[in-house]
Amino acid sequence: MESYTNDLIHESSPYLLQHAHNPVNWVAWSPEVFERAKRENKLVLISVGYSACHWCHVMEHESFEDEEVAALMNKFFINVKVDREERPDVDQLYMTAVQLMTNKGGWPMNCFTLPDGRPIYGGTYFPKEQWMHILRSLEHTFKNDLKKVEEYADHLMEGVAASETIVEPNEVGEFKREKLEELILRWKKSFDLNEGGPTRAPKFPLPNNLDFLMDYALNSKDQTVLDYAELTLDKMAMGGMYDQAGGGFARYSVDMLWKIPHFEKMLYDNGQLIYTYARAYAIFKKPLYRRIVDQTINWMEREMLDASGAFISALDADSEGVEGKYYIWSKKEMDAFDQESKGFFSAYYDTGNRAYWEDGQFVLLRTKSDQEVCKNLNISPDEFERKIAALNEQILSARKERVYPGKDDKCLTSWNAMVLKGLSEAYRVFGEDHYRSLAYKNYKWLTETMMNEKGQLKRNYKNGKLTIDAFLEDYASLIDALIHYYYMEGDIKVLEQAELLTTVCLSEFKDEQSGMFYFTPSNTDLLARKMEINDNVIPSGNSIMARNLFQLSILLHREEYMEMSKQMLANVYDGMETYGSGYSNWALLLDHFVFNCYEYVCTGEPAKENAMELAKASLPFGIMVYANGEKYPPVFDQHDQSHSLIYVCAQGYCLKPSSTVEEAIDTVMKNKL
Repeated sequence: MESYTNDLIHESSPYLLQHAHNPVNWVAWSPEVFERAKRENKLVLISVGYSACHWCHVMEHESFEDEEVAALMNKFFINVKVDREERPDVDQLYMTAVQLMTNKGGWPMNCFTLPDGRPIYGGTYFPKEQWMHILRSLEHTFKNDLKKVEEYADHLMEGVAASETIVEPNEVGEFKREKLEELILRWKKSFDLNEGGPTRAPKFPLPNNLDFLMDYALNSKDQTVLDYAELTLDKMAMGGMYDQAGGGFARYSVDMLWKIPHFEKMLYDNGQLIYTYARAYAIFKKPLYRRIVDQTINWMEREMLDASGAFISALDADSEGVEGKYYIWSKKEMDAFDQESKGFFSAYYDTGNRAYWEDGQFVLLRTKSDQEVCKNLNISPDEFERKIAALNEQILSARKERVYPGKDDKCLTSWNAMVLKGLSEAYRVFGEDHYRSLAYKNYKWLTETMMNEKGQLKRNYKNGKLTIDAFLEDYASLIDALIHYYYMEGDIKVLEQAELLTTVCLSEFKDEQSGMFYFTPSNTDLLARKMEINDNVIPSGNSIMARNLFQLSILLHREEYMEMSKQMLANVYDGMETYGSGYSNWALLLDHFVFNCYEYVCTGEPAKENAMELAKASLPFGIMVYANGEKYPPVFDQHDQSHSLIYVCAQGYCLKPSSTVEEAIDTVMKNKL
């Protein structure tokens, strides 16, 4: 029997439910919170985290489960718990305030506000004694120096409202190749040419960075950039940040070697990385990359697939209260494998200092390439793959005996859309029917459960309940996923769904003055509407929408979409070269304008086969379409549907149609439009 139960017991979020039996009188976010705070003349604590967050668990145990701390919090504050994954809008607003106050951010994020919601103080993790001191100090200041607190809140809100916001549109001019070259030149200074990624720790897998770098390198024929992208992909795939036996990437590496992960696994990382490694396989043709895609999809299906056809959000970093315990190994455990497996284990995985973590424990990682292991053991690539599968089966079997990490089993629209995009690309590159089947189930869930007939979306799903309206991230990501699902399926209905969602975006999220999109819809209950501009682990909603509009303008012959896309790019054009990693999706759009984004329109009997073959080619990003049915989107206008041809076009002009994929590729190489 639990000693305490608070209002969070009525929520569906696993993170909020984790706090439902704290002695703190937590409530969930709602506009009514501030009405109550005004009535009671209390400050509000907005405490934001997520279920797989290690330091969130630490602060809960040290402070939020402590009766003495809880008594202070309950006496002086209205205490609001927020799941940042369900309410990224709340997190975005108050994280901006915390970053302005402290020049840093992270989770748990704790922000104190006046009764009307204006922030006045904040930070991330606080030890118990410091936390109690802050609680007393804030209460004293609020009661005895309110005028000073009010002035600070007004000043801070001005900064929050102005942060990452485009107010006036920039003039649309010529997009120049020199801009990309300057961006790359500056970015190269932070390339880690030994281990891949940036020359700093921690290292995050940033899929969109790699998508852009590969595309730019192919377009510009910059071998240094292409080699760096390949090095990063290799090191990430072979490091401890990747679950070598089970598949799937952890959140980030705490070191510069991709060695020790922060062990939580997030759906959004892995959905994007499936896409990136599938694209990388098409370019580099490395069996390692195919294995990464296959293992990661298998892991997602095995451990993350909900009965609805959606994928759940995350696996915790902790097991039995210990970070990484589910994934690490001792020498004794490694020696328990049979003799044949033990021999291959030591040849395939590093068992020396490189893999050592702490307390006699090791992470699984690799330092030898596939080719090196095959040569050392004198085995064929096929035998090598069989041995990997057999060894990892033993490892997974042994791991099943351990206590499984906690699951966050809510399902989110944007994160599932990233998976749909990844599965669609994986099917196009590898032709595995099972990938297509998973993609179809996920597509059905997204368009039938999360989307209504008007094109309006919900963000979250748990046990059949949908409680939160979607944000720009959800709309933009699903439009993006539907475009790629259309590239896979060729069904015009999918494009029509993408266009319907776009119409809702233009109505509910667009700022007519600047041409950009707000993160929140027009009916938001927050103090300020924010624009998300910079690309991060997930590209910004604005950059995704700008690329969506670019592609839809071509597919649907909607010139106004192209003008919107150009205006959005123009708004960030000046200065984007100073921070390539933070503008990588914008840079990918700039790539399309500078180098041309080719349209490959496949017609006739083998149209799908030709489109699939083109997807496997070592080409920069292109719009590769075929039509599956009698109704065609406008991109097929004036193309002969009765013959088996591949039309290669760009900027409203087409080259002579080709009859084979090889001929189409050769035509592109010889004729830059």
